[in-house]
Formats: sequence, C-alpha cells, structure tokens
Amino acid sequence: MENVYYTRIEKEAIPSLTFNKELDFDQHNDIIQRLEKATLLGNIHHSKVIIYFQDDEGYKKVETTVWATGTKFICLKGGMWIPISRILDVEYGC
Repeated sequence: MENVYYTRIEKEAIPSLTFNKELDFDQHNDIIQRLEKATLLGNIHHSKVIIYFQDDEGYKKVETTVWATGTKFICLKGGMWIPISRILDVEYGC
C-alpha cells in the first residue's frame, strides 16, 4: 500500500463517519475476493482483520470481524456498515 497515514478507529465510531463525497483512489484489485475471505474468517473462526478505508475526512483503519459482504456494503460485528467503494484493502492475521 502507498505511504499514507491511517487513523486507527474503533468499530463503534463508524456510524459517526460520513461517506458522501465522490473520491478517486485505488482499491486492491481483488477487493471483493479479499472481503469474502475476511467474511469466511469472521464467520468460521471469529478472526479479526484490519479494514483500510477512506471516509469523507481521510484514511482510517479498523480491526474487526466481518460478518457479511454484500454488493455495496460490508457488515461488521455489531451491525456496523462500510461501503465497499470506500475500502482500499484488507489485512488478515491480526
């Protein structure tokens, strides 16, 4: 990943973030497959991953369990949602 500073946040802070602006950035080229793998890890092993994403204010990262991957959003443990269009990458093995 590029040399960008990601602010670490708790998943409980996600509902207060905004995702309204149109942004242009490079996602990992296999982002859907990576999110699906994170979902399997979360549901089968209750494993956490780090999600790198961008909200309207800047770059963020959150360590959490992914419960579901939809067509436009992922659902995290606790019912938090992040738009897939804002996710840059996923890191396993946390």
